[in-house]
Amino acid sequence: MTEQAKKRPEFRNINVFTDLPSYRLPAAGILSILHRVSGMILFLLLPFIMWMFDTSLSSEISYGSFTSVFQGTWGWFAKLVCLALIWGYLHHFCAGVRHLAMDMNHHIVNKEFGKTSALVCFAVSLLLTVVLGAKLFGLF
Repeated sequence: MTEQAKKRPEFRNINVFTDLPSYRLPAAGILSILHRVSGMILFLLLPFIMWMFDTSLSSEISYGSFTSVFQGTWGWFAKLVCLALIWGYLHHFCAGVRHLAMDMNHHIVNKEFGKTSALVCFAVSLLLTVVLGAKLFGLF
């Protein structure tokens, strides 16, 4: 047994208030939790997404009423909801591609690859969200 293994604390009964706040979840763990959260968000908002898609494609009049929501009094709120949907989709897509890559290449799966691929997934999804959010809010 190595010296480092002897120094690691052993948790037999985990106290939610004293042990969990000091626990540092690795990047791959945070990505996995957010992958599940983004999937749940997309699933719960699926009727809203389908309504938005149907309204935007039905006719020119329904498209006009759909786009007028983003210019109205609550336009900023509608844009924030769409931005959350954009982030949820992009994050779920990037994390899903990461999981597929890990499933296809079992020999490259290790701690370092998990950390690196999780950070790349965070960077790509957030960068794409910022770009699409800038377009949504009319910055370009």
